[in-house]
Amino acid sequence: MAGHWWAAKISRTWAYSHATVSVAEREELAGWLSPRQLRLFDWMHVADRRHGLNVVAELRTRDMDEVEVLLAGLFHDSGKGPRVCLVHRVAWSLGQRYGEWIWSLSSHMPTFRTGLGRLRDHAARSADLAREAGCSSRSIELIRNEEAPTDDAGRLLRAADEAN
Repeated sequence: MAGHWWAAKISRTWAYSHATVSVAEREELAGWLSPRQLRLFDWMHVADRRHGLNVVAELRTRDMDEVEVLLAGLFHDSGKGPRVCLVHRVAWSLGQRYGEWIWSLSSHMPTFRTGLGRLRDHAARSADLAREAGCSSRSIELIRNEEAPTDDAGRLLRAADEAN
């Protein structure tokens, strides 16, 4: 099982470091996002933008076309912000796997206390940013409760997130 965890993390690291969003994908979003929502999308780290687009695509393959759920999929990681880097994400994952002592130790390095805090609190921050961008209360609650979904749409969102 440990090999599977490491393989998944290596795959995510590769995806993070090679993430891109095409001009065509960005233009398509401009067709269904409000200007404030588009600004939030553009503000996100490119890896989180790519991941959000992948989650939306996964939701659509599962026959989900409710805009509120798609917006939740797009913005569920926006609270990480553009400055949470790969090294913060690696430390976060290692702490989840091997213990919080890794977070405690790494929090003494520059930027890590902030980066790890953003990862820890990203669901609440993402929900707040979605609210500021004009998303509906339904989208906001789906984002806020993604770790512990309260309905079928939330469980579908979580599954799409985990698949990507």
